[in-house]
Amino acid sequence: MATDYSYRSRCLLMDYCGIKENTLNKKVKGIAYHFETREDLRRFVTEEVLNSAETIEFLEISRERLSQLIKDGKLLPIKKMLKDSLFLKTDLEEKKKELETTRKKYQPFDTLDK
Repeated sequence: MATDYSYRSRCLLMDYCGIKENTLNKKVKGIAYHFETREDLRRFVTEEVLNSAETIEFLEISRERLSQLIKDGKLLPIKKMLKDSLFLKTDLEEKKKELETTRKKYQPFDTLDK
């Protein structure tokens, strides 16, 4: 997957995920994706886009904590639906590092067992 940004690639991603154009530009700021085929796009969505349940497992947080992070603007979904949201894995990896640092600072005894 190259980092060349084409209009067709962006349209495929937005159409596949149901993302509005202004949302994609705002959330994926500075990152360009290029998909040669629909299969490339499917692979990207499968590997790099997580729903709420997958995000909770990935970040090791509760559903309530996820809702609070979204409400506080500390975690921005690429698409928010009535009962679910979609997130980019790259955004979640950054947040996971931040949460692990915070856990070590405020829950030092919990990290001794790991």
